[in-house]
Amino acid sequence: METLLELARVGFSAQNQEIVRDISWSYTEGKATALVGPSGGGKSTVLKLSAGLLVPSRGEVVFRGKNVSQMNRRENLEFRKEGAVVFQDSALWANQSIRQILELPLQVHFPAMHPDERIGRVWEVLRAVGYRRDIGIRPAMLSMGEQKLVAFARALMCRPRLLFLDEWTESLDDRSAQRLLALVRERKALGHTIIFVSHDLHIIRDLADQALVISGGELYMTLAESQIKNDDNLGRFLEKENAP
Repeated sequence: METLLELARVGFSAQNQEIVRDISWSYTEGKATALVGPSGGGKSTVLKLSAGLLVPSRGEVVFRGKNVSQMNRRENLEFRKEGAVVFQDSALWANQSIRQILELPLQVHFPAMHPDERIGRVWEVLRAVGYRRDIGIRPAMLSMGEQKLVAFARALMCRPRLLFLDEWTESLDDRSAQRLLALVRERKALGHTIIFVSHDLHIIRDLADQALVISGGELYMTLAESQIKNDDNLGRFLEKENAP
């Protein structure tokens, strides 16, 4: 399989602080990559850099051979259509209804889509993630878990082939978490590319073909699938980092 997305000596600084430094990695199309490491170690920043949500201070993020920060409007829209993000805090628009939030990606990427088709797609995805409440309400009326379901649904609206997931099962009950995990498994089986942040060893072992351990803003080590599943080092590392 080919390289879909590449980090080339990427660094990122904010407020005179170096958060990520000199990370290089090639994400293979159709593979699932786990980003793991201590809180504040830089893994979510690496995910956002990979997704083109942050512009690197140094180095390049390259998608299908094109520097993401140098894409024209058409190229950027195609990248956003193919790659979707689920944020750790859900990041839902507070002043919009659930329906408006979910229809927006379709309005941007499929402007000619009929309103009936849009709402049909909204309900199709909501049923898949297990959301059953009114779509006319705003995010403030939802629990954190329900907000996470809506955020996941938003990411699926345009049928992306590249998913960026940041702790996407947090705040969910076990049944809902298993439902979303099953949806990600389905997409992986279809050859979609998954890049995710998690501290849950069961999820990492279930999904990941490879893992990047990021600590202190640097790529500390990489693990192949056999090491993820059979080596106790990752488990001990996560237990240490998750300890109170």
